[in-house]
Amino acid sequence: MNAEEILLLTPREIQGLLSIDECIVAVEHAFHLHGEGKAAPPGVLSMHTHDGGFHVKAGVLELSRPYFGAKVNGNFAENGKRFGLPTIQGVIVLCDAEKGSPLAVMDSRGITSLRTGAATAVAAKYLACRDSHTATICGCGNQGRIQVRALSRVCNLQNVFAYDKSEEQALRFARNLTEELAIPVTSVTDLPVAVRRSDICVTCTPSRQPLLGSDDVRPGTFIAAVGADSPEKQELHSSLMAKSKIVTDILQQCAVMGDLHHALDAGVLTQADVYAELGDVVAGKKQGRESDDEIIIFDSTGMALQDVAAAAFVYEKAERQGSGVRLSFAA
Repeated sequence: MNAEEILLLTPREIQGLLSIDECIVAVEHAFHLHGEGKAAPPGVLSMHTHDGGFHVKAGVLELSRPYFGAKVNGNFAENGKRFGLPTIQGVIVLCDAEKGSPLAVMDSRGITSLRTGAATAVAAKYLACRDSHTATICGCGNQGRIQVRALSRVCNLQNVFAYDKSEEQALRFARNLTEELAIPVTSVTDLPVAVRRSDICVTCTPSRQPLLGSDDVRPGTFIAAVGADSPEKQELHSSLMAKSKIVTDILQQCAVMGDLHHALDAGVLTQADVYAELGDVVAGKKQGRESDDEIIIFDSTGMALQDVAAAAFVYEKAERQGSGVRLSFAA
């Protein structure tokens, strides 16, 4: 591509360029680099509005070349009902981190969804019990579907429970994924009962009230708390956080916007009580699961390095295949 050209990639093109398996590999590598101290701490800026908010997540990774990526996402939970639009909308700008040249602008929705599911898969690989075969998904939207697909790549899933505040949505979710994955997916109306029968639980909702408490989870469970990506959101009660081993994607980020944030505010935990960042575990600096009885929570607020790794993979593959539209900002 000409040095003055920028590659523009649409959602459909990205869908054809990035699979969940490829994203898991890219995201695991990003966590490994972060854990080894080979990546600068990523940054995040949040701005909130009455009905939603925006965040900017940025990071630098040394991959086949040095890349800088910045994602601007809008997150408006009521968009579907109000405007018929997706909850999350935005773009990723990918740049050459050596020259400063912009390389690509791409839709962020597919990458955000896949990299979020990929992070859960990476965390489950290191933190879930080896014989985990039953999962509960709380939140039956697009992210819930991605979570099941991602988990199925790293765990021998044999049963999945699907819970949503909309019973109709849970039923549709269960029906579609049972057909797609050939795994029994059953809609449920009692979340705690389902979780107590599960080895893994993923919460991916916009909830602002705790969905699970300390009595709702059995020993040995791995929980990926995905939904709390702003300070107002909360999915896990602070009492559950206090009794669990906590692994964050980025400690400082989770301390201000994840479920950890609420436990810190409640005074039941300090940052020193957090066991590790996922990068520490992936890089081998910290052991993952140490016993079959541990309840381990992965507080997943979304690390910018995941976006950079996935966007760089998409960009390089698009270049090889000649995908996308090339724009020139030259005078």
